[in-house]
Amino acid sequence: MPKQPNSIIFRRLNAFKKNKRAVVSLIIFSVIFMISLFAEILANDKPLLVKYKGEFYFPIFNSYNEQLFGGDFPTETDYKDGFIKQNIDTHGYMIFPLLPYSYNSIDYALEHPTPSAPDKKHWLGTDDEGRDILSRIIYGIRLSVVFAFLLTVTSSIIGIIAGAVQGYFGGKTDLIMQRILEIWEALPQLFILIIIASIFIPSFWGLLLIMICFGWMQLTGIVRAEFLRTKNFEFVKAAKALGVSNSRIIFRHILPNAVVATMTFVPFIMSEAIVALTALDFLGLGLPPEYPSLGDLVRQGKDNLQAPWIGISAFVVLASILTLLIFIGEGIRDAFDTRKNQ
Repeated sequence: MPKQPNSIIFRRLNAFKKNKRAVVSLIIFSVIFMISLFAEILANDKPLLVKYKGEFYFPIFNSYNEQLFGGDFPTETDYKDGFIKQNIDTHGYMIFPLLPYSYNSIDYALEHPTPSAPDKKHWLGTDDEGRDILSRIIYGIRLSVVFAFLLTVTSSIIGIIAGAVQGYFGGKTDLIMQRILEIWEALPQLFILIIIASIFIPSFWGLLLIMICFGWMQLTGIVRAEFLRTKNFEFVKAAKALGVSNSRIIFRHILPNAVVATMTFVPFIMSEAIVALTALDFLGLGLPPEYPSLGDLVRQGKDNLQAPWIGISAFVVLASILTLLIFIGEGIRDAFDTRKNQ
């Protein structure tokens, strides 16, 4: 029988599907991430819908002046203000999300001192500032996964290109770049971050840029070794003899084979990125306090040992996400293992 097109891809997909643990982990991780993408709809201190005097308003998408709802000040509406709430209930209604708290909402109506224990209003309790922990977890998962994904993709692209140039050209190019890599890897990343954090507070994109500068070397050695091996194959020599350009040989003929060797490392690099962001936020060297960081939740758990629900919540979330990513990575590694998929 003739071979089916893309038979290698189908064989790897089938091998991944046979790993039930990896498939279930991928499904659970995808569901968790998809839920976090709709954080504003699930957890918000603004209503999803307001009907007032026959008109419909969508506060989660637009900012409305409180004078529109009978208030006195030309400021954004506080929908939990007693006077505003009474006005809206008299002339219409409000529909709040399942969790009526955003990641930075402070509940001033708590019956117990902060951090308060889990109850009907706050399912996982509040932190020491009166903010809902479950809401911060939902927003924090989205922030951590998006940050880790951007860091992984960007640093991997840079590292793959650098390794490709090293391995393909070899000689002095490889020697010079290898020395530069050794010097760059020897730089004390933590000390540099401490210096930067003492000068200014890094933003999301600023911290991402700093992390990319130190994280792009993880795949360079693997790609370099693959290029050093593959460039001596007959099809590469034939392409050079036919006058094919170096860039075309690198990106069209060798790189697809080298990328296969790096795919198995991507989930593990992503889990390392989540751990790195959490650690930096825990140490106070990461994102500013206004961000819903899982690392900040870990720090609060350490500072409030009398409130074990904070530390337990942070531990369960981080351990679950990292475990799922590791299981997914193992499934991808086995799928790309030629010894298991002949």
